[in-house]
Amino acid sequence: MENPDNRTEIVLVACGSFNPITNMHLRLFELAKDYLQETGKYKVIKGIISPVSDAYRKKGLISASHRVTMAKLATQSSDWVEVDDWESCQNEWSETLKVLRYHHQKCMSSNPTKSPQRTAPLTKPGRKRKREGNSHVPIKKDQQNPGTKSVPQIKLLCGSDIVESFGVPNLWKSEDITEIVADYGLVCINRPGYNVQKFIYESDILWEHRNNIHLVDEWITNDISSTKIRRALRRHLSIRYLVPDAVQAYIEKHDLYSPGSEDKNAEEILAPLQKHASSKQ
Repeated sequence: MENPDNRTEIVLVACGSFNPITNMHLRLFELAKDYLQETGKYKVIKGIISPVSDAYRKKGLISASHRVTMAKLATQSSDWVEVDDWESCQNEWSETLKVLRYHHQKCMSSNPTKSPQRTAPLTKPGRKRKREGNSHVPIKKDQQNPGTKSVPQIKLLCGSDIVESFGVPNLWKSEDITEIVADYGLVCINRPGYNVQKFIYESDILWEHRNNIHLVDEWITNDISSTKIRRALRRHLSIRYLVPDAVQAYIEKHDLYSPGSEDKNAEEILAPLQKHASSKQ
């Protein structure tokens, strides 16, 4: 085990609908934290849940205000996982990369020894990067000035389905995938039924940056999903012990999920599919 003082600080960011948040969503953070800290190289200092905005237009997606509130209720007993509503408050759908950049900037601004103005863009031979206004690209630990406190690394926490969704046409931009895996990194909870290692092997982008993708095996399997929770609610079946008690009480109080709510956005095109497809025309 390495000296804990030399461990790289990590902030885990999970993006998604959280419609509703489940116990499995919370378990992802615990699994990732255990895995990273057992390597002796990392210290997980924070977990962030970032619910997507209503502009995502996913079928059955209820109001962000409800989803954020449920996520906050679910994490009220955690001393390291919190909810950030920046993404959910955006009028337009925000790419995952933009969310990671946003949280990186927050880490930069909260570090008194390292300000955004002193941040240099990360450049790689043979690769040009378009920079957005007000965006800052993460810098490697060895690029920081001696004597300054390292800025925590932001890593995207996800399940196997998210990694395999990289292969869905028009769902992700290839340059976004490259920046996510190269400059931030993934912590992927490897679920049964998915072959993420094979998918990484078959993707040139993921294979090139495979050392920045952490695959975490889920030995105590948990097949809870938001889709199954909503289905149970529509059929008036119990969801107790599948979601935190406070979340269940909130759902019941506001009667959130019904056949009618599941039809919401049924005729809409998912925001990334619409945006990325139109940009290629």
